[in-house]
Amino acid sequence: MNELKEADIIYDWNSVEKVAPLAPNRKITFFDETLRDGIQSPSVVDPKIDDKIKLVQIASDLGIHHINVGLPGAGPRAVEDVTRLVEFIRDAKLPIKPACAARTHVNDVKPIIDVSQKTGVVIEVMSFIGSSPIRQYAEGWDLELMMTRSAEAIDLAVKNNLPCTYVTEDTTRSRPDMLGKLFRNAVEHGARRLCICDTVGHVTPDGIRNLLKFTRNLLNSLGADHVGIDWHGHNDRGLGVTNTIFAAEYGADRLHGTALGIGERVGNAALDQVLMNLKLLGELPGHDLSKLLLWCRLAAKACHVQIPVNYPLVGGDAFRTATGVHAAAIIKAEKKGHAWLADRIYSGVPAGLFGKEQEIEIGYYSGESNVVYWLRKRGVDPEPDLVKRILAFAKSGDHILAEEEVWQLIKDHRAAQGERPSAIRT
Repeated sequence: MNELKEADIIYDWNSVEKVAPLAPNRKITFFDETLRDGIQSPSVVDPKIDDKIKLVQIASDLGIHHINVGLPGAGPRAVEDVTRLVEFIRDAKLPIKPACAARTHVNDVKPIIDVSQKTGVVIEVMSFIGSSPIRQYAEGWDLELMMTRSAEAIDLAVKNNLPCTYVTEDTTRSRPDMLGKLFRNAVEHGARRLCICDTVGHVTPDGIRNLLKFTRNLLNSLGADHVGIDWHGHNDRGLGVTNTIFAAEYGADRLHGTALGIGERVGNAALDQVLMNLKLLGELPGHDLSKLLLWCRLAAKACHVQIPVNYPLVGGDAFRTATGVHAAAIIKAEKKGHAWLADRIYSGVPAGLFGKEQEIEIGYYSGESNVVYWLRKRGVDPEPDLVKRILAFAKSGDHILAEEEVWQLIKDHRAAQGERPSAIRT
């Protein structure tokens, strides 16, 4: 920005009196659940294998460290898809590491071992069991049964040299005495990580702080500082992304999420938004997120999901404005010769950082500057009469003008002035 400094024109409350980085002395890694938890949404389709392969490739390109490629215990088709994806990761020499979900039951762990041995690839076992009182009551489980099943599943994975993460479903509604026993049992049998799950989107940031502090203190008391902590959150209260960022601050070192936040009910934490926010917070200096849009669009297409127009970053309206005051500010910023400034004056997310650009449209809230900008952007001379004609039409309507509508107004204006139709774009 030449001699102009960012701090001179944007005051950032996000960094005021920041006591410490989000994850001091810890490397934050990311875990993509799109192809497992994501496709459990009742409104999506299970993507074709070619699309799954593309999603794995892009996730790896985005610097996502781990990916859940499925639950092979679900049946033959799941085994086939998981095998293909693991083979692709192996053959393409991708840095992303595969994982598979499994109930705490040997019959779910065995298919993962089979795929690992067939492909020669180490696959992380994500062994899960419901840990909340409400789940225990519904299932008729007692602590002894849960401890036994957990130990058997973890033992089988460890015996076959596969890393195991112990996943307690509904952790955020579980009692500390129960969690203490389950976590201790898992660590003693060789679990390398504990996954704290907000399975029904219940928790708030205060709850995350308390739960992660409890978990870390327990691990310290066991001399198990080497055991990592995952955070897996859902979005039922609309806190999925926010909670995930708080989880990183409060002690989790691996964050789960899905593309576009797809998943059961209202979905999981949107991993694309988590990545975007951490990038803007300066926590991901080495991550190239230029394919974030591509990843989200492919996930939407492959899963048959509509991206809302107001969805952050990816939505069609994310960087569009037709409001006269907003457009005028952007235009004035551009006239100062600062694209950086224009990209931020009415946007908390710089479009250019993620491969997009600010868009100025024409509508009922627009001013002349909108029309002039629109025309010049497309190489059309903003004659005063033409500008007035377009603006009057927009003011009389109830919507943002489509490209075709503006071009038709240009055509009508030129025709009224006797210009040949061939010289006018249609």
